[in-house]
Amino acid sequence: MLGSLAQTRSLGEVLRDYLSLLKLRIVLLLVATAVGAMLPAAHGWPKALTVLAVILGGTLAAGGAHAINCWFDRDIDAEMSRTRRRPLPAGRIPAWHALVLGIALNIVAFAVLLSLANLASALLALSGTLIYVFVYTIWLKRTTPQNIVIGGAAGAIPPLVGWAAVTGSLDVTAVALFLVIFFWTPPHFWALAQMIRRDYERAHVPMLPVVGGDRSAKRQSLAYSVLTVGASLVPFLTHAASAVYLAGAMVLGAGLVGLALLDLREQGWTRRLWSYSMLYLAALFVLLAIGSFPSL
Repeated sequence: MLGSLAQTRSLGEVLRDYLSLLKLRIVLLLVATAVGAMLPAAHGWPKALTVLAVILGGTLAAGGAHAINCWFDRDIDAEMSRTRRRPLPAGRIPAWHALVLGIALNIVAFAVLLSLANLASALLALSGTLIYVFVYTIWLKRTTPQNIVIGGAAGAIPPLVGWAAVTGSLDVTAVALFLVIFFWTPPHFWALAQMIRRDYERAHVPMLPVVGGDRSAKRQSLAYSVLTVGASLVPFLTHAASAVYLAGAMVLGAGLVGLALLDLREQGWTRRLWSYSMLYLAALFVLLAIGSFPSL
């Protein structure tokens, strides 16, 4: 059946299916946080080759991790209306192709970062994949409502990759940027989980809104939003970013905390919180890049 299906599909359709395994829209945000961290690490413009290494290596590593996630979670994806049309549960791609693709991309990513940047950035990128695959996907996602909290560390690795690619090491500012994304992940993801809770119930995935209810998720989302804002102020305190960044981070943070509070107190704010959370993270790292120049 797969063979006959493949014969009726164009090359473009097949390529789109393989690219969809990489979840490139998510990868774009992750790579943006890595590049955003490079400017304060370099106190200005980093070397072009190092930026290229982080963009290419980060894209391959994160995309490969997503492909492996698609391979392991194909049974869950088949149960959820949001994901059942993906290539693996729909049977348009053999499952093992996703696994091989994911492993191969991470091997290439490691080689790119090692050869064009340094060993520290290559190891950090690999650790992000290992946490996402083994800690989040295989272990925590199906066993605990705190899955996204602990497993979310994988998505917080890119700023460390960018920082290490420039400096060869990590410092307080780099750790703070890690914590920004680490604390940001629960309110972002739990908002999505509330919107598609029935999908997670059907697939027996113990996301917090399913196990603890929306109220519990909203309360904890507010707490994590406050922690996110607190961590976001550290680059100014360590003199890695200017007052322009501080002002922007405070305004953006007020929006995040305000929406989390409104979501707790009133109905109808969950989708707005989810949408704003993506804008918040992207804008914060753009501000970080801009505010890393001493004259601004």
